[in-house]
Amino acid sequence: MDDTGPGMFMVVVWLVFIVVVIASIWRVFEKAGKPGWAALIPIYNVYVLIKIAGKPGWWLLLCLIPLVNIVVLIIVYIALAENFGKGVGFALGLIFLSFIFFPMLAWGNAVYNPKPIT
Repeated sequence: MDDTGPGMFMVVVWLVFIVVVIASIWRVFEKAGKPGWAALIPIYNVYVLIKIAGKPGWWLLLCLIPLVNIVVLIIVYIALAENFGKGVGFALGLIFLSFIFFPMLAWGNAVYNPKPIT
């Protein structure tokens, strides 16, 4: 008996999941006036996300430090939510359930209104 059916189904589900997440980040970048293709480039996509959040680009270096990167990305996600006119609850959603909240940010009615770099 061939058991590749369930395994292949999970691969397809996982690929769809990945495509939706990448497309969501791509759309968020475009909403913020940045190139969408930047979502595909490792490390550069974090830099662009930091800039969209209104934080200085050198914070990318902080993202390379273990444990510090967690704190930095939490701050970046909170600032990202604020720049799209969302509150702390949405920021918590981005932090803990980003695969749900990035699509909401991408295809919802959120408008990018950047705050000055702090």
